[in-house]
Amino acid sequence: MIVDIVSPSGRVFNGEATRIKAPGVEGSFEVLKNHAPMIAAIEVGTIVVTGVDGHPITIATSGGFVEVQNNTVSVVAETAELASDIDVERAKAAEQRAVEALANADPKVKATMEAALERARNRVRVAMGSVGTSR
Repeated sequence: MIVDIVSPSGRVFNGEATRIKAPGVEGSFEVLKNHAPMIAAIEVGTIVVTGVDGHPITIATSGGFVEVQNNTVSVVAETAELASDIDVERAKAAEQRAVEALANADPKVKATMEAALERARNRVRVAMGSVGTSR
């Protein structure tokens, strides 16, 4: 099947795959060849695309939508970043800034700050999972 993952910053992945796992808002799900058509919302988490060579390609996302139709999986993500492209130290620094901002946040913006912290932590988790891998 063909998997195409895009975000406002551009195309993150386009190619053949044997499966894709995504963080659905109703729970994680996996799509294999000949999957029934569907549209699903995704949340902050990790997308894992398994290429035809069997190697996983890990992508951090902050949400979006997945459409499956005719052995084509299209992901339109708010953000999508290959694990191998994430600078771990920079991601950790962003996480620390988010923790500090949340500690001093006005209650009116607390939910926004918590969402920023979750996105930062997700980037660290995804990046740390890719340490020592070529992808």
